[in-house]
Amino acid sequence: MNFIEEIRWRGMIHDVMPGTEEQFAKEVTSAYIGFDPTGDSLHIGSLVQIMILVHLQKAGHKPFALVGGATGMVGDPSGKSTERNLLDEETLNHNVACIKKQLEQFLDFDCGENAAEMVNNYDWFKGMNFLDFIRDVGKHISINYMLAKDSVKSRMDTGMSFTEFSYQLVQGYDFYWLNKNKNCKVQLGGSDQWGNIVTGTELIRRLGGGEAFACTTPLISKADGSKFGKTEGGNVWLDKTKTSPYKFYQYWINASDEDAANYIRIFTLKDKEEIEALEAEHKEAPHLRILQRQLAMDITIRVHSKEDYEAAINASEILFMKGDEAVEGLKNMSKQIFEDVFEGVPQAEIALSEIEDGINIVDALGTKTNFLSSNGEARRALKENSISVNKAKIGEDKVLTKDDLINGKYILLQRGKKNYFLVKAV
Repeated sequence: MNFIEEIRWRGMIHDVMPGTEEQFAKEVTSAYIGFDPTGDSLHIGSLVQIMILVHLQKAGHKPFALVGGATGMVGDPSGKSTERNLLDEETLNHNVACIKKQLEQFLDFDCGENAAEMVNNYDWFKGMNFLDFIRDVGKHISINYMLAKDSVKSRMDTGMSFTEFSYQLVQGYDFYWLNKNKNCKVQLGGSDQWGNIVTGTELIRRLGGGEAFACTTPLISKADGSKFGKTEGGNVWLDKTKTSPYKFYQYWINASDEDAANYIRIFTLKDKEEIEALEAEHKEAPHLRILQRQLAMDITIRVHSKEDYEAAINASEILFMKGDEAVEGLKNMSKQIFEDVFEGVPQAEIALSEIEDGINIVDALGTKTNFLSSNGEARRALKENSISVNKAKIGEDKVLTKDDLINGKYILLQRGKKNYFLVKAV
């Protein structure tokens, strides 16, 4: 498999340095991508770079994942408008360990010649003092060269500390160290990293006379102009304690047709023929959302598990179910998934003791919760047969009791198909 050709048809190349494709064609080549350890989980923005390393390894080359224990203490100014808060060593070490565990889900770290390796740049920077660095590294890169970088020019008006200004030298030295000690010849990364990467190739040429190459991916944008990987709740994380599998699945299933056609190339391992067949099938019946379903299934299973994917599917379908199947589905739904599914639904609190004593449904719909404007409206809705409790149709004689509580905490009221309301026992 030709690595560059593979990521090119997937739309994953922004810039590529001359000679890079020839280098990969010539021999098994080591390449690396750096990951920012400012958090204890990667998010789906990082998944682009993870997939690049996956394709690299599938093509028979050797991937290095560099976690910046040292550079995390400095802070990359690329794409940032303000100075970042710097982290202490203990926090960084914790984050590095968490990120390694996530990368192990995607890369094979035990497969012989092209096994993935994880490196931490703190290991080679911890023994280097400031005078050594400015004497042995800093003298090889001019101030004019550093000022010309976009990551610096964009901050000239607002200002930049020397710490952030020096970042490109520090990252450049990473590439030099990996080239010298691990025979790493290519650095990969997002297009916003091009300036830092090229600084590394310059250091390799000037310090050691070696040859090095670079390739970057485009920054993903959504068709509607909103930021990829962001929701109203913030980043979409790979860690299920930060973004639940249900919310993770929902992010992909709700992609627009245009975005789904882009994402399925970038985030899945489906080949060109399979993707084009899915696109043709989707075009015939776009309302079936075939691309979105295939994308969400593939990526949710790989990031989480088949069980998490099936739970997300079941939770999504319960909203459209009726009768006993819907009632049973709600009862079997975990507390986390239930809260995810009905997040943002209007709710009211009622004392658990009141529910245990029993509450007439008219009061529950009206004066107790204000789900409906009055008890009179509640009676009319009940006569219309438009009220459900936990997805089961009920009449005026219904009394809410503790047996109606889902996970011992919630009762789901519903009027019509889409008008939901939660009673929360406290």
